[in-house]
Amino acid sequence: MAEVEFGVLGAVVAERGGERVALRGPRHAAVVGRLVVARRRVVPVGRLVEDLWEEPPAGAVGAVQTFVAALRKALEPDRPPRAPATLLVTEGPGYALRAAPDAVDAWRFEAAVSAAATLPPGQALKRLREALGLWRGPAYAEFADARWARAERSRLAELRLQAGERAAEARLALGLAAEAVPDLDAHLAEHPWREDAWRLLALALYRTGRQGDALAVLRRARALLVGQLGVDPGPRLRRLEAEILAQDPHLDLPRAPRPEPYDAPYPAPDPDLPATAADRLWRQAAAAYDRTVGGGARARLESTVGLIRNLAVTGGGGLEAARRHRLAAITAAEELGDPELTTRVIGGYDVPAIWTRGDDPEAAERIVAAAERTLAALPASALPAGPLPGGASAGAAAPYDVARCRLLATIAVEMRGTRSPRGPEAAREAEETARRLDDPALLAYALNGVFMQSCTRAGLAPRRDAVGAELVALAARHGLATFEVLGHLIRMQARAALADLPAADAHAAAADRLAERHELPLVGVFTEWYAALRLAVAGRPGPAEAAYRAADARLEGAGMPGVRRGLLPLALLCLPLAEGAGAGAGAGAVAAAAEQAEPGADWGPYRPWAEPFLLLRAGRRDDARDALRALPEPPADLTYEALCCLQAVLAAELGDLPALRQARARLLPAAGELAGAGTGMFTAGPVARHLAAIDAVSDG
Repeated sequence: MAEVEFGVLGAVVAERGGERVALRGPRHAAVVGRLVVARRRVVPVGRLVEDLWEEPPAGAVGAVQTFVAALRKALEPDRPPRAPATLLVTEGPGYALRAAPDAVDAWRFEAAVSAAATLPPGQALKRLREALGLWRGPAYAEFADARWARAERSRLAELRLQAGERAAEARLALGLAAEAVPDLDAHLAEHPWREDAWRLLALALYRTGRQGDALAVLRRARALLVGQLGVDPGPRLRRLEAEILAQDPHLDLPRAPRPEPYDAPYPAPDPDLPATAADRLWRQAAAAYDRTVGGGARARLESTVGLIRNLAVTGGGGLEAARRHRLAAITAAEELGDPELTTRVIGGYDVPAIWTRGDDPEAAERIVAAAERTLAALPASALPAGPLPGGASAGAAAPYDVARCRLLATIAVEMRGTRSPRGPEAAREAEETARRLDDPALLAYALNGVFMQSCTRAGLAPRRDAVGAELVALAARHGLATFEVLGHLIRMQARAALADLPAADAHAAAADRLAERHELPLVGVFTEWYAALRLAVAGRPGPAEAAYRAADARLEGAGMPGVRRGLLPLALLCLPLAEGAGAGAGAGAVAAAAEQAEPGADWGPYRPWAEPFLLLRAGRRDDARDALRALPEPPADLTYEALCCLQAVLAAELGDLPALRQARARLLPAAGELAGAGTGMFTAGPVARHLAAIDAVSDG
């Protein structure tokens, strides 16, 4: 049997043979995490009770024993009945996790960082990169507030920071100063009190020929330390400043190998750190750009937007960093007072978006406000009425209309999930303008805005399918790979909503093929969720639940909080409805759904629809009825039909006929769809079945 491996550098997970082991609930995961913290030592049952509950319930010891029994079954499924456990063992007054030294990612990380300290720079850098690549998010991510995890989280976080700084030091030792600068910049943006990181950044800047920037960094470090902490910089920072001012020769060592022609043989900086031709070209071009383009140059700002756009499609930390840097770039562009430049900065981030709820609503509002200000500063439209003259180019015919179209498309995309009329209005205007300008890339971006504004009511899957079909054809003709992927994902969602699962399967496969060819790792997040949806539709709730949990774990660290928050508990809540008989299934279906409603889960924006189920689970029917009556209309996003079905199920159970009629009216346009399947991620079953059940309850 394959060895079980445990991951705590992110959410707490377990895997066997590359397959995720379902840990069931958060307290099961907490038991695993707590035992990993103990590092193979025994944790008494009483301590586990104290760690798992702030106020332990009466049956806490029995609950812990139940958790352990379930974990043993999941971790060692082939263990014969009554045979002693070999992994999660009972010993003395408690339990221990006898994982192998290399079976826990945190332990492997520590060993790699320790080993790197004794290696030459090339080998050390390779080892540190591998070690840092083990991280999927903050350690013990879902237990940030747990007392038992605090010290270990802090220790591992500090070790991670040290590893990042040692990697930068290794790059400097290898003559790769230009490579070290962006990582150190990002590192200090998150951790500004790290004196050694300031020292390394200043040294890296100096070695790339940016003495002024190096001194400015040291001045910033001094101002921060004195102003915020009331302490002077340490001796290493002070000494480096003096050495830079004196242009001390020892600061220039070692140097990177002299660049050679691109097609000439090029020795890698270290035999243990092989460099590809692309690696070398990137380093040489980046260093040349850094030397020749001034820090305040507008060209640098526009180039940054291109990098941010590419960073966004890499996923994980790249997507999070891209969002942060995008807002900073827009602010910097507006400060220059040039609306054309600001338009290029705002509209240059035409990253395809597939989820109709934003990751950072506050940032989206700021981007929309900047786009509206820039629109107001641009000259009025110069497009003539009717189609453009034959052969006229978009830019020559109406340069400001191209700018206006990009801004309008951005507004439509950023206003996803809202019910403001401005979003659909901007989408329509952007699409009309893009079609008249006959600009394929512009039209693809505008169609993304149209898609984002196509969830204002139920039953719009055919419209989204048409948008996806046009995107696939347009993007394939003009080599717009990321928008071709977007088109396939939209069609995957729409065909699933329309219960055309073979077609949805084909589009999911096409998206995966394109993603592999063009190195777009985030695509797999959505197609893995779709595979879980297929299990739910097939009436296989057990495998579907395990697949949902595995897909959710993949979202950890993917940089998409707008997708992840609340999605897993919502999918699990809908699972009994997908296999049940809709709103008329009575107490059985509602009880099964309520049983899936985890009180401690992060329900995110779906909390209002979960609340009545949680209250029913607690036996508080009157409060559940009040919570049902307080439900708002579902948001204008891909979950609309599923949330309407939850309202219908609750209304039937609680005998609320007005709420039942309201749900029916909202669902009727989607009578031929699978509720929730338009997300491409989960389903609450056929809408027609829910409508029939509503009618049966109403007639009764």
